[in-house]
Amino acid sequence: MSGPDSAPDPGFDDEQIERAMRRAKEMSDPQVQLQIACRQAEGYRNFLASLTGLLTAVFVLKGQENLSKLPDTWRWTVVALLVAGFVVLIVASWLTVLAAHGRPGEQVVLVAHEILRAEAARVRQIWRLVEWARWLALSGVLSVATAVIVTWIVPSA
Repeated sequence: MSGPDSAPDPGFDDEQIERAMRRAKEMSDPQVQLQIACRQAEGYRNFLASLTGLLTAVFVLKGQENLSKLPDTWRWTVVALLVAGFVVLIVASWLTVLAAHGRPGEQVVLVAHEILRAEAARVRQIWRLVEWARWLALSGVLSVATAVIVTWIVPSA
């Protein structure tokens, strides 16, 4: 295991080590961390939008015919699972939009040390929003998948 005080790896020359140290220093800059966090949040936002659209299309094309044939209790269970799943996916998508772009009308900070604090706080906020969005997306997908599986395994009325 290597750390800042460990001996250099014999497979790398001094120039490679020096360039890696410069990259590490650049990546520790709060502004760079904020840019990285925003790019990752945008990626999650795009993924969730695509996933929600795909699940909606699949259900609309394949699920409707099966729902009308289910017994009442199972039909309402499937409807509840689908509504909950899509609501959770929409909330997850909204969280990724907030993570990627922030809230409209946020106050702009003009003092240097406050900018650094704001950037660090924004990075933490992005990670927190993305983490919530990931878990909500998983819950939404599981809810929709459960609804689809119920339509497959429950006998028709």
